[in-house]
Amino acid sequence: MAAPVSASGKGSSSLKPKLNFWQIWNISFGFLGVQIGYSLQNANTSRILSAIGADPHHLSLFWLAAPVAGLIVQPIVGLSSDKTWTRLGRRIPFILGGSFVSAAAMFFMPNSENFAAILPPLIFGATMLLLMDTSFNVTMQPFRALVSDMVPDSQRNQGYSVQSFLINAGAVVGSLLPFLLTAWGVANEPAEGDKVAPTVIWSFYFGGAALLLSVIWTSIRTREYPPAEYAQYNNISEEDAAQKVSFLTLLKNTPSTMMQLAVTQFFSWFSLFLMWVFTTQGIAQHIWGTTDATSKAFNEAGNWTGVIFAAYSVFAALYSLVLTKLADRFGRKNTYAVSLVAGGLGLLSMMFIHDKNLLFLSMIGVGIAWAAILALPYAILSSSLPARQTGVYMGIFNATITIPQIVAGLLGGVALTALGGNAIYVIGLAGASMALAGILAKVVIKSND
Repeated sequence: MAAPVSASGKGSSSLKPKLNFWQIWNISFGFLGVQIGYSLQNANTSRILSAIGADPHHLSLFWLAAPVAGLIVQPIVGLSSDKTWTRLGRRIPFILGGSFVSAAAMFFMPNSENFAAILPPLIFGATMLLLMDTSFNVTMQPFRALVSDMVPDSQRNQGYSVQSFLINAGAVVGSLLPFLLTAWGVANEPAEGDKVAPTVIWSFYFGGAALLLSVIWTSIRTREYPPAEYAQYNNISEEDAAQKVSFLTLLKNTPSTMMQLAVTQFFSWFSLFLMWVFTTQGIAQHIWGTTDATSKAFNEAGNWTGVIFAAYSVFAALYSLVLTKLADRFGRKNTYAVSLVAGGLGLLSMMFIHDKNLLFLSMIGVGIAWAAILALPYAILSSSLPARQTGVYMGIFNATITIPQIVAGLLGGVALTALGGNAIYVIGLAGASMALAGILAKVVIKSND
């Protein structure tokens, strides 16, 4: 017989068996491949779209595909996966399905110019970007809920820290791929008559394959708890686990912790979006002295964007190794706040750097912030969520990520114009926003975990 519902109505995961390291590793291993693909997109989307004809002032509008897709898709996937029980589990069917579509979109996007007979290259590329982002969201959202489903409270910091490490390891690989392929002799300039460099095309091929293989590994190696076992471990009845609740009721009962985190999330993700969109243009102008998206210098800047994005992912992965101990000792909120301020200072410093190699120093702060953003908000939030609705609330929480990106997408071109077309100053704006997020984390979040 399933255990009774707790008095608070929230499931307690104290009954869940502790997992060994490799079990926790396997739960999130698929995120390694997802992040390889996602990082390739972050570092190269502006480069691809610019090459096939996008105006730099309009780039942030194209990037709106990601947050709009996440805003719509993640709550739907979360709600659906909460109610789904199959032989594969409740989260894994969505993870698998999203990965296949993501990989297909990755194969097509860098080849947009080859489909001109179907659609203009820019329209085809934007369509593939939207499809890629939608399917990335279908894949990523259940991974967050899967950790909460499977890992007991006592290992939650470790569970999300391992996930953060794998995300950043994937980001290193994805960000470095074009640079490495260039070093290995693959052409980094488009052939005559083409627009996208072969290094980018082959990187997307590799990323799509890695995404599929890593997700399949998680799907094979992770056994989700069946309904009765899940209900028992979370101290709820099977009937409550399957209970249908209206979306409006869920919104009305949103935990206060989520609302507190939303304030900090707004400014940190506003910052990240500006960084992803404008770094290539910013360093191309500021360090390489060019705005020509088809020039050798611009492609070198594009490769270097991948290198420094890989660097912040390395720093984030290293920071993830000590993040659990820091959060356990100083509290999640305090660790989160200091980490975000470090990221803000790193981005602000980019305005004063004219040597490309010194950008690695800036990335130390960005990496610290990124590791914290990937782990601590979820660790803070997950302990306040009712077990039977973890997936949908994780999906709703994604709105605190997507809405600031939508705002940044709408205002990014405006900011670039207001700042005289100097994209590096937009990076400075991103730094100020990240630092403000850190200050607000300390002031607004009430949890002392």
